[in-house]
Order: sequence, then C-alpha cells, then structure tokens
Amino acid sequence: MEVVKTVVLLILMTLLFVWVGGMMGGTQGMMIALVLAGVMNFVSYFYSDTLVLRHYNALPVTRQEAGGLYNIVERLSQKATLPLPQIYIIPDSIPNAFATGRNPSHAAVAVTEGLLQLLDDEEVEAVLAHELSHVRHYDILVGTIAATIAGAIGVIANMMQFGAMFGGDRENRPNPIVMIALAIILPLAAAVIQMAISRNREYMADEGSARLTAHPEWLQSALAKLSNYNRQGMVHDATPESAHMFIINPFSGKDISFASLFSTHPSTEDRIARLEELKFELK
Repeated sequence: MEVVKTVVLLILMTLLFVWVGGMMGGTQGMMIALVLAGVMNFVSYFYSDTLVLRHYNALPVTRQEAGGLYNIVERLSQKATLPLPQIYIIPDSIPNAFATGRNPSHAAVAVTEGLLQLLDDEEVEAVLAHELSHVRHYDILVGTIAATIAGAIGVIANMMQFGAMFGGDRENRPNPIVMIALAIILPLAAAVIQMAISRNREYMADEGSARLTAHPEWLQSALAKLSNYNRQGMVHDATPESAHMFIINPFSGKDISFASLFSTHPSTEDRIARLEELKFELK
C-alpha cells in the first residue's frame, strides 16, 4: 500500500511538471520539465534525509556520547523489529523531533537538545516510539515525496508569477490572468496535499507509540509539554516543506486562524483525546 501511494505521488508530481512545462514552453518545455521531475524525484528518494539533517545542523551521536538516548532507541528498535536507525541531536533549544530516511534500513531519528532538557526519560521514550512508528509504516518516504511535491508547486507558482509579468508578447504564451490565478491556487493545493497525508499519519504514529510503550500517558504528557513550549518559538531555520516531519508543528506558535486549516498536524487536544481512548483498550 505504501509503495502504491508513493508511486501515485511521484506520478502526480511528474504530470504537474510536464503540464506546466508544456503550457509555458510547448514540447521543449515538456521535455525539460520531465527531466527536472526525474532529477527531483531521484534526489528526493536517495538524498532527502541527508539534506534535511544538514539543514537543521543535526549531529550524529554514538553510545559513548549519548548513552541514555542511544539505549532508548536501541530498546525500542528491537521491540519494533526494526534496524537500529542513525541517531542525531540538533543543537536547538526548542524541543522537537523527527524521523527521516527512505526505508527502515536507511532511517535516522533526530531530537533537539531542547527536547532532551524538557522531557523526562519516559516522555522521551514515547516521542522516539512515535518516530520509529513513522519509520515502521514508511511514513518518512511518503512524507518526503509529499514535501518534494509541495516544494515543486511553490517553484511552479513563482514561475507562473514571473511569466505573467515578464512573458513578453509571444502569441502562444499563457493568459496572464490564468497564470496569476494558478500562482495563487497551486500553493494552496500543496498545503492540502501535505495536510491530507500528514494528519492521518500523525494519529497512526501516536497509536504506534502507545502500543510500543504500552503507556499512552507518556506521549500525552510529552505532547502537552511540547505543544505549550513551541508556542514560544520555533525550531531555527524551520521550513514549511519539512514541517510535516516534526512530532509537533514547528510553526505552532503561528498556527492560528485560517492557517490552522492547512496545518500538517492535528491539534494537540485531538491527539491527546485519541490517546485517552487507547488507555482503555491497552489495559
């Protein structure tokens, strides 16, 4: 099922690029767009984990450097029958965490220094169980493809605006009004894509954490702390394209009014309520 979803996303991205390329440059534009789509898909699949870890200045750690963290990840990985992922710490005081990588054999989990300082060991374990649940269900690959599509749509929107303003007098160039309209609509479409993919998968990862630790209350407590703290600020250099990766939306401090409709994360209150229901099931 995960493979099918990934293929569908790749096809949608390719068709979108080809369509825009054809509209703006005819047959030659379609060929260029097709090549660009192929390159972006390749980079997204094989190198997105490296790029995102580098973007957030994540530092790899060993058992000697972070024994407690390493032991928790190792224990959870064994319980979930997963290969041990690479472990990273992000030098940022804002508490948050994410997983990345194209499959369980090429996965990494990263936590901020702020998370390790704010949460107790049980809460840290619940957060890491959440991230390993993403790994187990291939959410990180699907989410990465979704982020690539969102980034591509953002680029396309800029191309539309540029073409509408400076497209010249070519008879076959697209209608400027249509291009401007698409420049507005396409970024909204990107937000909807990420929202649809991310929200349900966050619920699934929360449930996975509760079942893996057998203590839903650990994640409830962690989510409450993380949500409250993240209202005070956001992870340094956080980007909308990678927001879906984090356990808590790094823009939650700004996640108000209309923008909340397009959040990649469910509300913390809803997540905690669902975990409360799991308590009775796991007793």
